[in-house]
Amino acid sequence: MNAHKRVFLFVLFSLILYFGASYFTLAYKKNWKPFDRVNLLSDIVHEPMMEHEKTLSAYQPVELPPDVDPADTALNSDSLHAISPPQTTDTASRLPQENTEPIKVYSPSDALTKKDILLLNTDSNAVALTHFSSKLAALKRGGKVKVRIAYLGDSMIEGDLLSQTLRSLLQKMYGGYGVGFIPITSQVAQFRQTAIASFSSGWRDLNFKNTKSKSLFLSGHVFYTSENDWVKIRDNTIRDTSIVLQKYLLYGTSTDTSDIILPDKTIPLRGQDIFNRKLLADDRSKSIRFSTDDQQLPLYGVSFESPTGIVVDNFSFRGISGLEFGRISTEFLNAINAHHPYDLIIFQFGVNVLYQPEETHFNWYKRAAVPVINKLKHSFPQADFLIVGTGDRAFRYDDGYQSAVGIEELIKVQAALAVQTNCAFYSLYAAMGGKNSMVNWATQSPSLANKDYVHPNALGARVLGKHLFEAIHKDVNKGGTK
Repeated sequence: MNAHKRVFLFVLFSLILYFGASYFTLAYKKNWKPFDRVNLLSDIVHEPMMEHEKTLSAYQPVELPPDVDPADTALNSDSLHAISPPQTTDTASRLPQENTEPIKVYSPSDALTKKDILLLNTDSNAVALTHFSSKLAALKRGGKVKVRIAYLGDSMIEGDLLSQTLRSLLQKMYGGYGVGFIPITSQVAQFRQTAIASFSSGWRDLNFKNTKSKSLFLSGHVFYTSENDWVKIRDNTIRDTSIVLQKYLLYGTSTDTSDIILPDKTIPLRGQDIFNRKLLADDRSKSIRFSTDDQQLPLYGVSFESPTGIVVDNFSFRGISGLEFGRISTEFLNAINAHHPYDLIIFQFGVNVLYQPEETHFNWYKRAAVPVINKLKHSFPQADFLIVGTGDRAFRYDDGYQSAVGIEELIKVQAALAVQTNCAFYSLYAAMGGKNSMVNWATQSPSLANKDYVHPNALGARVLGKHLFEAIHKDVNKGGTK
């Protein structure tokens, strides 16, 4: 008990001493700087204003002209009286006005409703695709530059759907021609309208589904001849017969005996890197035919492109989620960037992630996708990345076909993926019209989607391609590129 009493008396004595010291400093205006922050009476005693404080309080905050640096404005009596506070409406109208509204930022909920390209949690007036926009600006100024876009996606862009509209509109506005990348073989070769391809039956196709190879191209494929296989590809996007079109072969490491045989000549391939480009022809022909008997030569495809302007490569792969790109080695991705660099990489997946009608939890996908996106960004450091959220998808429920119950949750997860990896985001779901838009698209006349309630048809893909072009154009114009 005596110990408790001693503690009580010590605290009481200290409090009295502390209070007295606080009163002394205020009553006799004695200042000891270290004591100012712990003065017990400082918050409850009103200290009269000093003269310079009265002067400042008489004026409202003054907005400086945009060309005046606040750091260069001396805070003295002359400058204060030189900038008079607004007293009347007329005076206020003569002063330069600055937008004092708080900076608006996109929130994750905007991923469900806005058809713009969003850089979430950032000033909504800022350009999202900065590098890409600067390259387009260079094109508009007449610069001799090539702007290359990789459109990675699943069956939603199969057959060049959506991407062909985006390509056409971008090339019309910024210049360029050519269909871009075409693989050696494809299961949709007869379906695709922007290129006509035929090939022999002996080609071996190693891809995401049947190999563990780490040297697959962004198409998810690599091709080898079985003996003397051939391929013929025609760019079907150009009608002007006077246009000179470049045809590049994309291939892997070759040997001293690797050749490509064209109808009129044989071209030796001496690429020592794990990924290489070779110009096969630079002429007015819109098609190329070649063969090879080198069974060890990795071939990826042919790129049809103009010397300058826009190139859009469609990389569709049916039935994948996008996580498969994590299997491609960093060394190989770096080699692609060195020889065949991209300025914008579009990453559109999700329909194969949402394959159960009742599924509503997708955080596992974000955890798995973050290292994949970061790996791609590290290998293509100059490229902007645009994550495209999945479009609407419908399942049959008790009340008929409706949007999947987990569709909006998946889109929010994809938006969170964009935030975590510092990528721009675009919502196909919003572009389609939001909830139950897939049902509306499939049942309206003319229809915009197939009755599988998953895939837009050719007409719907054109609508989506136009929406994406408009979103890109709007984002670019934020930076002043008209």
